[in-house]
Amino acid sequence: MKKNLIGVLMLLAAVLGCMGELCGWLLPTLSWPFTAARELPFLHCPGWWISPLAAEGQFNWFGWLCMLVLAVAGIVVLLRSKDSLRLPPEQVMRWRRFRSLRRGFWSLMILLGIVLLAALDQCLVGKRALAVEYGGEWYFPAFSRAVIPGSVFGLQGNDAPAEANYRKLKASVGTPGGPTCVIMPLVAYAPTMDVVPFPTEELPLQGGKLLTHDGRAPFNGTACRLYEDGLPHLRIRYRNGYAEGRAQGWDRDRREVASITYKRGRMKDYTYTGEGSIFDFLKQTPEDKLQRILYHPAPPFSGGHLLGTNSRGTDILAYLYGGLQVNIKAALFYLPAIYLVGLTIGMVMGYFGGKVDLVTQRIIEVFSQIPFLFAVMILSGFVPAELRGMFLILSLLAMFGWMHITYLVRTATMKVRSRDYVAAAQVMGAGPLYIMRCHILPNLTGIIITLMPFSIAALILALASLDYLGFGLPETYPVWGRLLNDGLSNLSCPWVVSSAFFALVTLLLLVTFIGEGIREAFDPRRNTYYE
Repeated sequence: MKKNLIGVLMLLAAVLGCMGELCGWLLPTLSWPFTAARELPFLHCPGWWISPLAAEGQFNWFGWLCMLVLAVAGIVVLLRSKDSLRLPPEQVMRWRRFRSLRRGFWSLMILLGIVLLAALDQCLVGKRALAVEYGGEWYFPAFSRAVIPGSVFGLQGNDAPAEANYRKLKASVGTPGGPTCVIMPLVAYAPTMDVVPFPTEELPLQGGKLLTHDGRAPFNGTACRLYEDGLPHLRIRYRNGYAEGRAQGWDRDRREVASITYKRGRMKDYTYTGEGSIFDFLKQTPEDKLQRILYHPAPPFSGGHLLGTNSRGTDILAYLYGGLQVNIKAALFYLPAIYLVGLTIGMVMGYFGGKVDLVTQRIIEVFSQIPFLFAVMILSGFVPAELRGMFLILSLLAMFGWMHITYLVRTATMKVRSRDYVAAAQVMGAGPLYIMRCHILPNLTGIIITLMPFSIAALILALASLDYLGFGLPETYPVWGRLLNDGLSNLSCPWVVSSAFFALVTLLLLVTFIGEGIREAFDPRRNTYYE
């Protein structure tokens, strides 16, 4: 791949991100910085002084800063791209060594594929439709910041002023007054704030005996008849396929209107205690398509949920997808922060040594003795509710995450400082900053690349642990730790805890295998230039 192609892609991404902010678009991945700026108050400011770049009355400076950095990086790559991107012979040898380690190489390929899927964002998972054709016009709700009310698509009643229910709208395609076409994402559920209705399964009735949905065994439990909007209309308890006990009916205002007793599939007696016509009640017979309500957490493959739902009524597959995005976003902000601090302090300690090294080591030792969990609990209690979110958690993690990098960088810097070319640069008048940037930092590439996968694994595990204990991200974020806690609280529904456990362990294993492969590829005892 040529450098100019990389530069063009970076510039194109920056231009699309800026256009999306100005035009009110929500582009997959490119709109993440602007979305984060809207969620956190300190990442935006009033936009009266720069109104052309302000959206919705506020200037999201953090998003514009990210686009500026991306554009500048693309320009720099283009200016320095006259030849193809060629690695030094030593790096080529290390890459070949890494490719020979099949476990690490294929783990990298799988992880890159997962990251690519996460970058598609609302194109794969979301409750908003990708495209809707209604009245000869096309709408693209998933790619617009504006909320389209249901009245635009002909919905009436309570659905008219609120945002359109696109799953319900898709079910009405082809009906009079309905849309012509509705294209939904592959998983038509949002990761959070999207409580789905209770899934149901129809129960067949054969010879006066009610069977399970697969028709293989008599049904035991509560069956019901539903209104068109999904509310229970009549509930009947069944044992061994026959109705027993008391069945109750409700009107749409949830008031009890009638009661009737059944025995072995036959009506024994009935009494009418409600309002309306008794004939309407007598029409409610067990033969009228009785269904079983699958309350949350619903099992997999029920109601269109591939992995089922959790106790809050959220689709588990969509929740896992959102949790993957949270981990990727956290890594994008967390890794540059800890490596910037760790590399800077480590190089200063290793280059100058003496009192600077001694004092800095004592400060790091004091910081390392602070209990991390207690610090999170105390600081979370003092921070206002509107500031609690990913930035706070990542700041706390970064506050303690740079120290292990510092000692490794310090040792490597002391080793490189004793080289002859560093002494020659000092004799020629080069300053400490120039020497650290041009001579020491390039020799730390192996340490940085080797530590990065393990830092990602530590971040994922720390986020899951904090969310499991209840001190992590707010409920508006789909996090795997909270799903794991939910599953352990509902062990009778093993699909919840198994989904969270499988996703967490799989991601950690992939990252760990990559780290082990990189460490072995960069090991000078196994791989040298003269091999």
